[in-house]
Amino acid sequence: MELRVTELTVKSMAGRPFPMEPRHAIVREPGYSYAGCLSTHPLHHTVSLEKAREQHAVYCGTLEELGLEVIRVPKDDDFPDSCFVEDNAVVENGRALICRMAKPSRRGEQPGVAAALEELMPVKWAEEPATIEGGDVVHVEGKLICGVTDRTNPEGVAQMQEWLGVPVSTIFDPGIMHLKSYVTYLGKGVMMATERYCRHPALEGYRMLVPPAEDEYAADTLAVGDTVLMAEGYDTAQQMVKEAGFEVTSLDVSEIQKCDGALTCLSILF
Repeated sequence: MELRVTELTVKSMAGRPFPMEPRHAIVREPGYSYAGCLSTHPLHHTVSLEKAREQHAVYCGTLEELGLEVIRVPKDDDFPDSCFVEDNAVVENGRALICRMAKPSRRGEQPGVAAALEELMPVKWAEEPATIEGGDVVHVEGKLICGVTDRTNPEGVAQMQEWLGVPVSTIFDPGIMHLKSYVTYLGKGVMMATERYCRHPALEGYRMLVPPAEDEYAADTLAVGDTVLMAEGYDTAQQMVKEAGFEVTSLDVSEIQKCDGALTCLSILF
């Protein structure tokens, strides 16, 4: 499948660079229905809610140790995927876009996240026919890089750009679920990207770390300042990040992975 990039222009811009250092993290504990999550993982049937909650608690504690204010949205037992709060909203430039998710079974997760964000900033909801999910949005200095995928369409990108007032580059690949499963930004001009995307025009100009095929899951990293959270068990990818000048914190996310989730999925950083 051919991948292409479009650069969307923005009508108005803030007069300063957008801040990259997060101070807050929105999270939500897995609910009782978590094992019913949308997943194609071969071990999905072995998901342990108890272990998932333990791993989530360690994740939240790690964010607090890194100096973030962790804002806990009440768990939602009606929506199995509701702990994957990243997909519910995109925050940039002092505003939040509440996402309209592609899967009807996930529409209804957003109100708790929206209520938390409304306490802190202006909020707007994406509207039909847009679909947009935060898992497709990579935040870099001064702009966003967004996947046009199975979960995010061009109308979603356009509504995000207009409301957040930030330029957006796009990577078109409707064959994937979320871009951040393949591309994440570590800071200091360094990207972690799989072989599939590392030479894409939207990523031109960044220093590229490309994990080996067996470590591709570890491409979903979560950077907080000079510390990069990475999935446990991917030593080669972790060593690459360390050699690039970052501290690495390794976390066990086995029960998150079984629900097709990863480190970025579990929080909204801003």
